[in-house]
Amino acid sequence: MAGNEQMIIDLDKQRMTAMAQKDVAALKNMICKGLVYTHSSGRQDTKESLLEGMESGSTVYTSMVPSEVKAQDLGNAVVLTGVAAISVDAKGKSNSFRVRFTDVYENQNGTWRMITWQSTKLPE
Repeated sequence: MAGNEQMIIDLDKQRMTAMAQKDVAALKNMICKGLVYTHSSGRQDTKESLLEGMESGSTVYTSMVPSEVKAQDLGNAVVLTGVAAISVDAKGKSNSFRVRFTDVYENQNGTWRMITWQSTKLPE
């Protein structure tokens, strides 16, 4: 099953685009039920709370652009590491910053889904 690196890098770009376009329908299939999403602030979301925040407008991603992305194919899982430039409106406040992230995708019965995201804000 090795050789999934570029496919998952591309899938994660699609996920970031879907977040910036508020495409919750697409995200529902890209994100696993047991998602653990740790924001650069330390706040954690589940799949449900992440999508609910996007749908309610309390967290609105306006741009997510990855760079320096590397992938490690572990067979049934692929670990991504890289940098992302993020613009977000959270609770009425706009913020733009860069993070270093670790992102994990798992092959779940033939469908690759994100199972975890962890990011750390980079100094400006």
